[in-house]
Amino acid sequence: MTEHARPANNSSHNGSRRTFLKTSAAAVAASAMAARTSLASYEPFGEREIKVGVVGCGGRGTGAVSQIFNGAGPIRLVAMADAFDYRLASSYDRLTRAAKKIGDRVAVDVPQSRRYLGLDGYKKVMESDCDLVVLATPPGFRPDQFEAAVDAGKHVFMEKPVATDAPGIRKVLATGQKAAEKGLAVQVGLQRHHEPKYQETIAKLHDGAIGDILLTKVYWNSGGLWVRNRRPDQTEMQYQVDNWFYFFWTCGGQLVEQHIHNIDISNWVKQATPVTAQGQGGREVRTSKATGQIFDHHMVEFTYPDGSTMLSCCRHIDGAWGQVGEYATGSKGTADIGRGKIFDRDGNLVWRYRGKNVQGHQQEQLNLIDALRAGERPDECEYGAMSTMTAIMGRMATTGGKMVKWEDALNSDLALGPKQLAWDAEAPVQPDEDGRYPVPVPGKTVVI
Repeated sequence: MTEHARPANNSSHNGSRRTFLKTSAAAVAASAMAARTSLASYEPFGEREIKVGVVGCGGRGTGAVSQIFNGAGPIRLVAMADAFDYRLASSYDRLTRAAKKIGDRVAVDVPQSRRYLGLDGYKKVMESDCDLVVLATPPGFRPDQFEAAVDAGKHVFMEKPVATDAPGIRKVLATGQKAAEKGLAVQVGLQRHHEPKYQETIAKLHDGAIGDILLTKVYWNSGGLWVRNRRPDQTEMQYQVDNWFYFFWTCGGQLVEQHIHNIDISNWVKQATPVTAQGQGGREVRTSKATGQIFDHHMVEFTYPDGSTMLSCCRHIDGAWGQVGEYATGSKGTADIGRGKIFDRDGNLVWRYRGKNVQGHQQEQLNLIDALRAGERPDECEYGAMSTMTAIMGRMATTGGKMVKWEDALNSDLALGPKQLAWDAEAPVQPDEDGRYPVPVPGKTVVI
């Protein structure tokens, strides 16, 4: 039994199998800073119009484009794609209204002929004359769409996570190298990197404000999310793509899709990726047929190369203790990173962030447009991929019930996606006669 009980072969992720373990810790640290010290590598847009395309017109894709509209200078949306017509239509209406509020500087110029439907609609967006493409489909589609965007010479903003399995991560890393060679900007939706509160607090930690960092604790504990009910006319593939949060191949599970934000902060603080992970998880309350196969809680112990630990906890259970945040314990004190506070060993507040609180989702788009206009090349691909891979390794540990090593996780050939991507193709996981999907069994499920 695999994570979703199907063979590992998948032609869509047949990138070369590579080992990044030897350089990953240093690369994460370097690339985190490279995102803010970008090199000029293409003709600056200056005051020229930036043309935008969007693939994935749900809430995040629509939100990202509306935030791009707030960037400097003339901006025009020229192409849109989504798997479902109702989402594309809603997004078009919302973005048209948003553009009208801003004025003549921004335009939505997407006639019906440039609104593309279906699983392959993204290819048509890449054929358009857009300069920048927003990738905001479910993350299982990200590696192939990112590759298509870079092959087409587009600058990219892609939402996190950047993949749901190790073959996808390797494809993203290879595509990121190609983007660098082409001088293309790549930005990933880990927006905390664009918030001054996080930047200044983590800089303090790197400067030794709490001494050697021995432990980080990261949380995303909250209530449950939406569920989309099955419609009578849907194929199994359509249902799984529409209800994408509840299948590992489309979403990765909460630990990958959502908790990555907090895990990424720990990697940023430690300037490294973990070398091992072990943990527990399961389905305690989210057990209906409508919630597919993912767990509703995970607890993971990650170990970094220096022997320090990250404790990772995420949960979707209504009425339980809620907490979203990141904390660090050092030899000289502690830090509440998300609130920008540092304490000594006696618990006394010794520093706090006093600057302006910035909304990260908006700031990352303002920074991206500014960079494009200046001819700078943001490159967030590698740390986005490495934090995604950290979360995937954590999921491997909880669903498989085994200690997982980084090199084994990153070099796994277990691909979760379908052999063929089409509405009438066989979905990667199939319900049993009672309509229930295969759920991982720790100790039995093969995850690498």
